[in-house]
Amino acid sequence: MSTRTKIVIGGVAVGLLLMPLLGFWLSLLVVLGVPAVAYLMLDPSQRRRLRRVSRKEIGR
Repeated sequence: MSTRTKIVIGGVAVGLLLMPLLGFWLSLLVVLGVPAVAYLMLDPSQRRRLRRVSRKEIGR
C-alpha cells in the first residue's frame, strides 16, 4: 500500500470519527482545511519540491 493511500484512508477515518461529534459540514471543513493549511505553511521552495515530486509520480 502506498503512502498516499494510507493518508487517504486516515483522512476518511478521521472524517467518519468527527462526523457524529461535529456534524457533516464542520468535519468536512476539518478534513479539507488541515491539509490546506499545512500546505500553505510550507516555504515556497518546499512547495516547489512537493509539486515536482508529485508530478514525477504521476508520470510513472
